[in-house]
Amino acid sequence: MTGIQNQVLDDSTVIKVVGVGGAGGNAVNRMIGDGLTNVEFVAINTDDKDLARSDANVKISLSDSSSRGLGAGADPERGAKAAQDHQSDIEQALKGSDLVFITAGEGGGTGTGASPIVARAARQQGALTVAVVSRPFSFEGKRRSASADYGIDNLRKEVDALIVISNDRLLDLSDRNISMVDAFHNADQALLSGVKGITETLNADAYIHVDFSDVTAVLKDAGTALFGIGTARGEDRAVQAAEIAMSSPMLEGSIDGAHAVLVNIAGPSDLGMFEISSAMDLIHEMCSSEANIIFGVSLDDSMGDDLSVTVIATGFGLHDDGSQAEAMETSDLIAVPTHEAQQNSTAQTQDSAAATVSSNAQSKQSQNANVDSQSTQAMNTPSVPETPVSSAIPTVSAGADPEPESFDDFEVPEFLR
Repeated sequence: MTGIQNQVLDDSTVIKVVGVGGAGGNAVNRMIGDGLTNVEFVAINTDDKDLARSDANVKISLSDSSSRGLGAGADPERGAKAAQDHQSDIEQALKGSDLVFITAGEGGGTGTGASPIVARAARQQGALTVAVVSRPFSFEGKRRSASADYGIDNLRKEVDALIVISNDRLLDLSDRNISMVDAFHNADQALLSGVKGITETLNADAYIHVDFSDVTAVLKDAGTALFGIGTARGEDRAVQAAEIAMSSPMLEGSIDGAHAVLVNIAGPSDLGMFEISSAMDLIHEMCSSEANIIFGVSLDDSMGDDLSVTVIATGFGLHDDGSQAEAMETSDLIAVPTHEAQQNSTAQTQDSAAATVSSNAQSKQSQNANVDSQSTQAMNTPSVPETPVSSAIPTVSAGADPEPESFDDFEVPEFLR
């Protein structure tokens, strides 16, 4: 079957991206502005003023007489209640979806409280449901951070796969002089990359095809997810792009032990078979010996000399026979922003880097080629016992920072709610 014929099949996959709350709406506008195609956009908000600024195809106001369209007041329970009151509107907007992405900023009222309700509606209609959400910056306060933990725990049990992006990790990798506007732009861009990396594996004019059933095999009921994109050019570009996609100095979790991996390699028509083989060999080394690895190849001469590798890995915490292993230890959820590195290469350093990769089976960015890289990676923690979305935010034991009872002690900008 040709790439063109495969593209026709892909077009039948109905993909919807739902931005919930202020941060989710901002991310949707960023995706629309970036030209993300073959996707329908939905914006959901309790803040009517913020909703009016959305460029989404469909807008759902969750306002009522109590909120008067002014938002959820950083109260997740109000956000959840508002979504429940508009359940039929949400279900109608998601009708006929094959794949639903939910994007939101955790820690506020609407994104934190309403996202699990939206996710539940999507899954009840049979859609593969993936959430890409962000943790707040630490400077936004401990109460907001505790609210984010609460929201992530609730969202985790309502989706097939969850990618969580740490805004603090983005800030750590930014220039010390970065402006506030640029910092929040980077957060939006990270949410965009998480969605775009998956949709492009479906919508690319593929030479070796990755279809919706392949994506479903990796993401259905996956829970923990690790995601990355790497782009490189020059000698050893395929291996280096794979290294960038799978690793980062900031990564606390790795692809090691993954039992399901979706890989898409995109490059110009001179993409070599040996390049593909080398990149895939590296990925195989990092996964479980029994991993189900599905890969596709897209040819696009507009990329010039660039080659990109997208990796989506799941199935952590499983034994090689597919049975459930002991619960994984929780760790911070990591994201790595877009970055660029350009270094001069020599044959000596190339040989050294290749030997290091071969002997250690570790992913690290090579220091011997001209590389333009883009990498957004995130790892989610395993599921916890279910807690009703509408229940009060739990308290913690003495000596720990209390989780929020109200959010009035910290002034949160309107566009973050």
